[in-house]
Amino acid sequence: MASVWMNGQLRRILVGYDGSIESERALQLAFALVQCTESELFVLSVARPPEPEPPKRAYASRAASERLKRALARLRSRVRRMGIEIKTQVAGGHPAEEIIRKAREDQVDLIVVGHRGMSRREELALGSIACSTCSVMLRAPSW
Repeated sequence: MASVWMNGQLRRILVGYDGSIESERALQLAFALVQCTESELFVLSVARPPEPEPPKRAYASRAASERLKRALARLRSRVRRMGIEIKTQVAGGHPAEEIIRKAREDQVDLIVVGHRGMSRREELALGSIACSTCSVMLRAPSW
């Protein structure tokens, strides 16, 4: 994996985004970093299917994926008005695994996530992002 710093700059930043308040705060932090470093910004949303996935629950997984796609479309529109270009994607699977996969695939230098996602279960899942081969910034809660 390439060095985090190239010519004194972060090159690529990945934000895990699920539409929660905490992921919005992580996104705001990433925006500030992008404006300071002129990095590329990737935003990844992950629809986690129920385990195991019976036929009735497959619909719930598709619905979650569609909800995330709509949220990312709204986000792209909002961010364009700020003059920031982002690349977005919705993946299916385990959030931490998909975030790490995307970071490796796109040779991301920094992952930014909120301190927890839409549910307590996601809070535990995000802890495994620590296995990433790049730096991880966890947006701390503001109490």
